[in-house]
Amino acid sequence: MPMTARDYARIFTPGTSFSYEDGLAGTISVVEVGELALPTGRVVACDPFVYLGSGETEPFTAEVPPGRYAVQAAVATLVRPGAEPGPHPHTRVAAVRLTVRDAPAVSWELALLPGQDIAELGEDEFYGYGVDAGTGCFYDASADGAFPGTEDEEGAVWAAMETVGHGPGVFMAEGENSHNLAGFTSGWGDGAYPTWIGRGADGALTCFVTDFFVVPADRIDRV
Repeated sequence: MPMTARDYARIFTPGTSFSYEDGLAGTISVVEVGELALPTGRVVACDPFVYLGSGETEPFTAEVPPGRYAVQAAVATLVRPGAEPGPHPHTRVAAVRLTVRDAPAVSWELALLPGQDIAELGEDEFYGYGVDAGTGCFYDASADGAFPGTEDEEGAVWAAMETVGHGPGVFMAEGENSHNLAGFTSGWGDGAYPTWIGRGADGALTCFVTDFFVVPADRIDRV
């Protein structure tokens, strides 16, 4: 069967801890990225430095009421027991959540693009977006042309990314005509990453979550 969603309630709980087989250990904190404008309610997720403004991105088939919605990142601070601490914490963005309704998600499904069919996925497969520049984002479909210069390594998105410094790797970029974009570094870097839709007990959409596979599903510490 296709890949199933992980326990995102745990992954977005501050203080959640986990470890890797090599002994590297992580602790989750939740960071506010900012408030995302969705004037059409059609959500796009992609690598902005590759696809933003290209005309090649499509919004997810699931739409939300137009509005402004909070974006948060689950950030893992990683340490190796016994190692001398460096000058800056080692952080990785583990997952990012776009909250549509303040209600717990009781079920999860893959966010799909037009033409994608869950029935066509094989064992542990998923639909996701490709990252080639170490960064992901959320923005409204109407904002695709609001960030000129991105493809030429200039403009608002590049300027916002440069403010990240030593982390956590999240930022908000302000584009033309009141559009904005929530950006974030993609876990360990390039790859392909799924976005999940959470639904509440009434079946209504509560959130979108992009998972960057930083937290090993089978090595979250029990509390």
